[in-house]
Amino acid sequence: MNLKNYTVTDTKFWKGRIDDLDDIDSYRMHQIIKLFNLKDLKTLKIDSSKLNICFLAYCCDEGIKRNLGRTGAKHGPEDIRNEFANLPVSFGDKTLIYDAGNLFCADGHMEEAQEQLGIAIEKILGNHLFPIVLGGSHELAYGHFNGIVNHLKKQTKNSSKVGIINFDAHFDLRPYDNHGSSGTMFSQIADKCLKENQKFDYLCLGIQTSANTKSLFKKANSLGVKYVLAKEFIESNQDSISTKIKDFINDHDYIYLTLCSDVFNSAFAPGVSSLQPFGLNPELTLIFIKEILKSKKVISFDIAEVSPRFDHDKRTAKLAAIIIYAVINSLSE
Repeated sequence: MNLKNYTVTDTKFWKGRIDDLDDIDSYRMHQIIKLFNLKDLKTLKIDSSKLNICFLAYCCDEGIKRNLGRTGAKHGPEDIRNEFANLPVSFGDKTLIYDAGNLFCADGHMEEAQEQLGIAIEKILGNHLFPIVLGGSHELAYGHFNGIVNHLKKQTKNSSKVGIINFDAHFDLRPYDNHGSSGTMFSQIADKCLKENQKFDYLCLGIQTSANTKSLFKKANSLGVKYVLAKEFIESNQDSISTKIKDFINDHDYIYLTLCSDVFNSAFAPGVSSLQPFGLNPELTLIFIKEILKSKKVISFDIAEVSPRFDHDKRTAKLAAIIIYAVINSLSE
């Protein structure tokens, strides 16, 4: 399985403040990151007794373009890396962080980029690494999910139950008669599950009634999609949402966790394709993300649609970096 349109990460993305070269407790993320080439895994020696986190960038926003959104997310991974680089290392030596490089979309061939992402995810998981994909537009979910499923098929004799938990303002269940986009990938996953006699299990958190047509709600209901509306994300409703999440997790062997940055209130996340003035509060959202991670069933994670050209003061990239920081710290506990 050879990768196309792939590059190793340039070391310039992993530079930042250095407080002390000798005091490990003063280290920042850029001082511990390890780069490797997904095309050459012979020299990669992974200690499977440790938690091995692996970044991979999906530098594509063709899906947003096809979905008539505001493009720019293909540059998101660069800004997320830059913001993450200066964050402090707050875990011990039981956790290691790697960067596996970048996948690009050549000449608008989004389907090829999705296929390549699936291959890359399969390689990463097969080498005892936990993938964190940096987007890029959210159609990455189709390739990411396929990579997870293909990996599990090789690892387990019986079919594993994989549930999708998506923090998103949109269902992304649109029809795709002509071609896919950043609004169709969960429809595509549902159809693939049907074709392969697998159950399609999808929980979407943060749905905006103003961002989804009546037809999309009907489609979600017909597919048995579980969802929580954005307006329900209030502190007094926290226990109810937690119960829905736990019930969903308990019914699955593995969870694929994905987050579209447009789920957040635009005051916190202005750098997205589709602004949400009444989006979620990141602090409350993070409580639920940590609850999901505590289940120890999350097999992979991605964060999509950070668009630098709309991102005043790098607020969205900073938010994405801190969410990833919290994810890694939760997994390290």
